[in-house]
Parts: sequence; C-alpha cells; structure tokens
Amino acid sequence: MIPVCHLADLPAGESVRIDTAPPIAVFNADGQLYAIDDTCTHQDASLADGWLEGCLVECPLHAASFDLRTGAPTCLPARRAVRTHPVTVEDGMIYVHHVAEEGTAA
Repeated sequence: MIPVCHLADLPAGESVRIDTAPPIAVFNADGQLYAIDDTCTHQDASLADGWLEGCLVECPLHAASFDLRTGAPTCLPARRAVRTHPVTVEDGMIYVHHVAEEGTAA
C-alpha cells in the first residue's frame, strides 16, 4: 500500500499526484476516491492537472476524457484506457494499492 495523504487534505473535486513509477493520480469525486495512472494514454500529460466532473477527468492537453471508475476513455483523442488502482482509507489516511503493469512486480 502506498500512503497518499490524510482524507481531510483531499477535498471533494480535488486531486493529488503520487510520484511512483508510473505516477498515480488520486481523485476525490464527490466523496468517492479513485486512483488511476496519472499519464494520459494519448500524449504525455498529467491527469491530476485535468478537470474533474463527476467521475470523469478531462486531460488538460487535448481534452481526452477518462472514467475514473474504469479507466476507459470516453472520447477521442484517447483510445486506450488508463490503469485503475484500488483505494482504501484507514484511520483517516488514504492508501493506494498499486496494481503492477503486466510482466512487472508491484
């Protein structure tokens, strides 16, 4: 598990980037926490810097949009999904359970 921050430090509508390899973005979408790979699959841009609307995040570079629940792109120019990661909260601290890329260890 990767510690992210205290739940109180991530208000609804905000996100935080974790400097892992690859980077992970954690979002508070109206009280629900989601974690996805931070890099847009269309081009190198941080999704944590994007615009959050409900369970969708829009890439700040070319407006590709991803569903935080599944990682699936919801519009062009992105065609590939971003990886999702389970999130838990224990004693007020947010943790991400890093999902390894295929062929690598977590």
